[in-house]
Amino acid sequence: MKSSKGKATVRLALLLVLIAIAGFFGYSYMDDIKLGLDLAGGVSITYQAKEENPSAEDMSDTIYKLQQRVESYSTEAEVYQEGDNRINIDIPGESDANEILTELGKPGSLAFMDSQGNTILTGDQVASAQGGMVDGNTGKEYVVSLTFTEEGTKAFADATTNNVGKPIYIVYDNEVVSAPVVREAITGGQCTIDGMSDFEEAENLAATIRIGSLSLELEELRSNVVGAKLGQQAITTSLKAGAVGFAIVAVFMIAVYLIPGLAAVLALSLYVGLILILLVSFEVTLTLPGVAGIILSIGMAVDANVIIFTRIKEEIGLGTSVKNAIKAGFAKALSAIIDGNVTTLIAAAVLFWRGSGTVKGFAATLAIGIVLSMFTALFVTKFALNCFYEMGFEDAKFYGCRKDMKTRPFLKFRKLYFALSLVIILAGVGSMVHNQSSMGVPLNYSMEFRGGTSTNVTFNEDMSLEDISSQVVPVVEKITGEAGTQTQKVAGSNEVIIKTRTLNMDEREELNQALADQFGVDKEKITADSISGAVSQEMKRDAIVAVTIATICMLIYIWFRFSNITFAAGAVLALMHDVLVVLTCYAMLRWSVGSTFIACMLTIVGYSINATIVIFDRIRENMKLLGNKESAETIVNTSISQTLTRSINTTLTTFVMVLILYILGVSSIREFALPLMVGLICGTYSSVCLSGSVWYVLNKKRMEKNAKPVGKKAKAEK
Repeated sequence: MKSSKGKATVRLALLLVLIAIAGFFGYSYMDDIKLGLDLAGGVSITYQAKEENPSAEDMSDTIYKLQQRVESYSTEAEVYQEGDNRINIDIPGESDANEILTELGKPGSLAFMDSQGNTILTGDQVASAQGGMVDGNTGKEYVVSLTFTEEGTKAFADATTNNVGKPIYIVYDNEVVSAPVVREAITGGQCTIDGMSDFEEAENLAATIRIGSLSLELEELRSNVVGAKLGQQAITTSLKAGAVGFAIVAVFMIAVYLIPGLAAVLALSLYVGLILILLVSFEVTLTLPGVAGIILSIGMAVDANVIIFTRIKEEIGLGTSVKNAIKAGFAKALSAIIDGNVTTLIAAAVLFWRGSGTVKGFAATLAIGIVLSMFTALFVTKFALNCFYEMGFEDAKFYGCRKDMKTRPFLKFRKLYFALSLVIILAGVGSMVHNQSSMGVPLNYSMEFRGGTSTNVTFNEDMSLEDISSQVVPVVEKITGEAGTQTQKVAGSNEVIIKTRTLNMDEREELNQALADQFGVDKEKITADSISGAVSQEMKRDAIVAVTIATICMLIYIWFRFSNITFAAGAVLALMHDVLVVLTCYAMLRWSVGSTFIACMLTIVGYSINATIVIFDRIRENMKLLGNKESAETIVNTSISQTLTRSINTTLTTFVMVLILYILGVSSIREFALPLMVGLICGTYSSVCLSGSVWYVLNKKRMEKNAKPVGKKAKAEK
């Protein structure tokens, strides 16, 4: 016994050392985490189209292609139109504009020509170009791999068929940059160009081909380094909020779950250290949407522990020994944890694959967080809990006990739930119709969506972001009549970029005069241009496509795991309900719909699906246990009642973290945290009140048909 106790103490001490090491390196690496433009600033590059009056279609296509290319630097890079013929690129976390310009290449015309000078392929028919290294006959060879569009595949197949043994000239801005010889006809839409002396040469050629495949020829107009949109204050307050929120959650877990709660706190502490290390290792760019992904993954980590501990309490209440209760608790909670996390992980993978910009950044942090949360909950918590037990904490009083749980009649009020949800959603539709008629748009779109005006002002002194926020922004917002003004400093100068809603000529003049009167700036040096939304139509389309595919994939997975499509249908309907209710709040309260809107909605989707699956997992279990002994209504009511504590506690802990973020955060963070809190409450409501009710309605007739008669009916039939 003493030997076992001693070994357990040593194992726990090793875990504490591991937590300390992870915490030390996580804290040390915090400064190495790549931060987005909103938190750290970066490089801003402006290109101008050589064509005098480029079409809107060509501008949109070029912006989208540039967006895809600059995501190699950061998933949070922003590309948007400025004026009629300029494109601005903001790349967070970078400080060397010249290096990026060199790597990105000079946008110009690109063509593939035969020996007679005939153009056989144009740059826009190249889908991708990547420099790399392969194993050749003489060792390592440096190559450029090309992938063509559908149209380009056919054109290149014809060209290579007719030019076997001859060179094909790659001409960029009337200069031959490469002349590879065709060895055979290439019909598969992919080829490699070899003969490069080193990787740098291969990558330079690839960059030239990539940038030359744009719809428009561009020339560099200006480049500079810009400061953060939110400033250091946003980082400081977010860290403070995270620390306070984590401390409150830790106290809550220990107070409610005792020894298991302490084990969970240790696991969550390791989680925090490891996720900081992984963010650096995977070079993830962290922005506000990324913070949302981390919050959701922390919520799911807490949720997994709560599910396990609830199961342990139930087992102890049934008279099971503590040792066996711990074992059974983890075993019975496993399916709910795996299904909930895997479902959300599927969504994250699809969003990363199909999404762009904000969506991709959110998906990256969420995926890392989910994998890590499952590991800490299923392995680290179990390890710590077994250590505590072997150290002498064997009494049931250290683990809690759940006896004689009261089954609440949730389904009795299902019509009321349906009616309430319908009224709220219809109110949202009505609000959007009203907004459309009064504002011209159904929602209060911010600059990221609708574009606006970018004003460049050179002040007489170097102003900090905090000074700009407290002194300049109020002057600007008094004229615009709207909150949400964005400001950025240009490094090494007194220049400040002010982004607002679209201003008319009178408003521009009024703003210029106000800046001159208040700060003594030279009106003649103030410039203003209209800018498009950083969230382009193509990015919106990608987000919609990604969410649609993710929803379908989640539906298929749930259908497969539960062997009943009604479970999948119920989960998706609950998910749609939560999104629509939060959308109603955006419409009725006219909350600003900006870049964080997409991340907020995706967070709600992830939370909603996880909460619903926990209840459905219990329904599935009770159907097997109770079989035809109980009615469908009893099974659903029992399942919801059994998981009610988990639903409340998980929501409470996650809500507290977001609430602290709201209280301590800057205004932009509050705009993001408020709808997130609404979504958390809504997700809990839908999982407890709606998901089971929807499933019951869809399965009522089938289950009643299969049910065996009981009581007096059974006797009468004999």
